[in-house]
Order: sequence, then C-alpha cells, then structure tokens
Amino acid sequence: MNDQRPRFEVRAHHTDSTVTVYQAYRPKIGRAAARHGRFTSSWSRERMTWIKPSFLWMMYRCGWGTKKDQETVLAVEISREGFVWALRNACLSHYVPALHGDGGTWKRELRKAPARVQWDPERDLRLDPLPYRSLQLGLAGEAAARYADEWIVGIEDVTPLATEIHGLVREGELDRAAGLLPEERPYPLDDDVLAHLRA
Repeated sequence: MNDQRPRFEVRAHHTDSTVTVYQAYRPKIGRAAARHGRFTSSWSRERMTWIKPSFLWMMYRCGWGTKKDQETVLAVEISREGFVWALRNACLSHYVPALHGDGGTWKRELRKAPARVQWDPERDLRLDPLPYRSLQLGLAGEAAARYADEWIVGIEDVTPLATEIHGLVREGELDRAAGLLPEERPYPLDDDVLAHLRA
C-alpha cells in the first residue's frame, strides 16, 4: 500500500452513481438486511449508525466478523448523492480550534448535525495502523432515515469474503489475500465538501 497518501482522503469502492460502505451486525439484523436489500424493523433508527468506506477498517472494527453482535458483515451500496449530502451536513466528532473557534460553537454544531465524522488510522491486512486516515461516518436522525429509506441501492452479505481473506492472512498468504480485497480508489470530492472535516 502507498504510505504517501494524503492524510485525509476518502477511499472507497465506487461507481459513477454509487459508493460502497461497510457495517457489521448480529446475524438477525445483518442477514435480514441482505435478504431484503434494506434494513428491516429489527434495525434501530434511534441509534447512530456508523458506515465505513474502508473494508479493512471494518475488519479491524469487527475482528473479521468474529466479535459479538458483529458476526455479519455487510457491503451497503448507497447513492453518491446521499454520501455527499451526509458529508456536507456532518460535524467532526472532536473539537478542532482552527475549524470551530471556541468549544461552545463546536458543541452546538455537533448537537444539530445529523452526521458526524471521525478519521481513524487506516489498517493493513494484519490490521496494523497505517500513517494515513480512514473515514468513519456516523448517521443519526434525518441522516439515518435518509440512509435507510432513500440512499441504499443494494446490500450484500460479505461475511464469507471476510472469512476467506482472514484465513489467507493467518496462513501468511498476504498477496492472495490482497487480491481478494474490494478495489478502493480515492473518491472524488470537491474541496468544500471536506473543508470543515479535515483535522
């Protein structure tokens, strides 16, 4: 992997009209979502839901689908318009004086924003941290409702893929494992979309 990447860059598997993000759920929620192509009534709209464009960061978070209540890994294809809307309406999850001025201003923005952003170290195949960051996008309220009702184009259960790649990593077959990873390329965004989210 290229360690010279920009520190804050969105990388994702994307097409001309969609972007793929990842989530992990307990089987009751995840399998139902994959079967129906949308989240069913067992999925809570009241909680913040975090979507991640990085497959390997999702693997880090869910332990390759082995952590409790994260055994089903989903690839959720959403509209590019929805993804950009969420970024434009997001607030950073932590206070940055150069962006927010005073802490009170940031807290007010955070309370009213329907989405929030964290930048966490990207991960390699061994799930070790890399020097550049990976986007995590939290959706609540209006953003969560739009995600569930408007943005989703398709949902695929990629747990078998996670299990296969994990097995190759454990066997030391890193090249073969890398060959199975979803292709993630820099996602084209206008500067103003991320200007308030770089920290």
